[in-house]
Amino acid sequence: MDFSKLSMTPPHLQEAMTLMQSGDLKAATIAIQNNLSGIASASDTANNIMVDLPMPQDGLAPMGKLIDVNKLQGFTDTMKHFKLDLPTVMNMSAGVNTHSEQPIPDNAQFLKGTLKSSQGSHDYRLYIPSSYAQAVEKGLRLPLIVMLHGCTQSPEDFAAGTRMNELAEQHRCLIVYPSQPASANQNRCWNWFNPTDQQQGQGEPAWLAALTQSITKDYAVDSSRVYIAGLSAGAAMAVIMAEAYPQLYAAVGVHSGLAYRSATDLPSALMAMRQGGAAAMNRAGNSKFVPMIVFHGDQDHTVSIRNGNQIVEQAKQRLQAQKNDLNTQQHQRCSEQNCRSTQLEICDERGVSQLEYWKIHGAGHSWAGGSSAGSHTDPKGPDASKEMLRFFLNH
Repeated sequence: MDFSKLSMTPPHLQEAMTLMQSGDLKAATIAIQNNLSGIASASDTANNIMVDLPMPQDGLAPMGKLIDVNKLQGFTDTMKHFKLDLPTVMNMSAGVNTHSEQPIPDNAQFLKGTLKSSQGSHDYRLYIPSSYAQAVEKGLRLPLIVMLHGCTQSPEDFAAGTRMNELAEQHRCLIVYPSQPASANQNRCWNWFNPTDQQQGQGEPAWLAALTQSITKDYAVDSSRVYIAGLSAGAAMAVIMAEAYPQLYAAVGVHSGLAYRSATDLPSALMAMRQGGAAAMNRAGNSKFVPMIVFHGDQDHTVSIRNGNQIVEQAKQRLQAQKNDLNTQQHQRCSEQNCRSTQLEICDERGVSQLEYWKIHGAGHSWAGGSSAGSHTDPKGPDASKEMLRFFLNH
């Protein structure tokens, strides 16, 4: 159906918008499925995929102001592809953490903290490796990695799935996991699509920067070796942080994310997830280049791989503008079972990798090489956590 010729919102979309505005995601999802896609079949509902459905703090209130009739068809087509079962919807609405705490080594700590800043109070978890006290006694300062979870996830869930704490033990790093509360976004998504959350000095970037600076100040952290990474909505926010605060981060890791300013509101966010950001290539920004490693599955039906391509193209444009004598290589990365990844690598004149893009063949919207102890992970390689840390520690 072509809604572009109509002068009003179709009744079934209006019903869904009203339900979502009131916070009733369960009923809204049923309305969308029944009216746009037909009642979901048993095979559809069995395919429980991670759905990074952005939700502003005040529901869909801005939507009536921002959507025009020419966008409704694309919005309708996009919503057809969101397959949600009811337990997933209810967990998304409540922001439930169903994952138990993972054991840690003796003398290690996985602390709970709250940062009070000009942006309000925000919770986080901080992993301190068991060797931290010895490092302090020797006068050493350690790397810090900021890890931004995806929608519906929690710091504990993300830590378990990525196994980043285990790598922190091996390489003697601190890991901080900021927590996005359901009060900021009903799905616990980082609000990467809001203009106020895409720039320095305000919104979520401001408090994430404040948290980074606080941990760097309060612990034995090497301020020249601070890194940031994320999954999906968290990856999109990591890209924003590298753009807004390039002086804070020595490198950035992006798994299944979106390019800088791929969207400026909820409808364009949904379209960008499906088709890539229409204006992303015109918004590469002017900040200094921050070394970047990107992972994206070529069968990702939640955040299209077109977004991974756009992230890399943005970064490549900035890198080429700021550095000469670059060397580009492409490799097939193989395990004993198969060659699952194609790695694009751009190195500087010293041979140091500045930009890497790992296309993971046959992979969907999940953390590559992750543990089933956390949600939205794919146990098959490559090991994204290991490769990210390897890349980070070279910068």
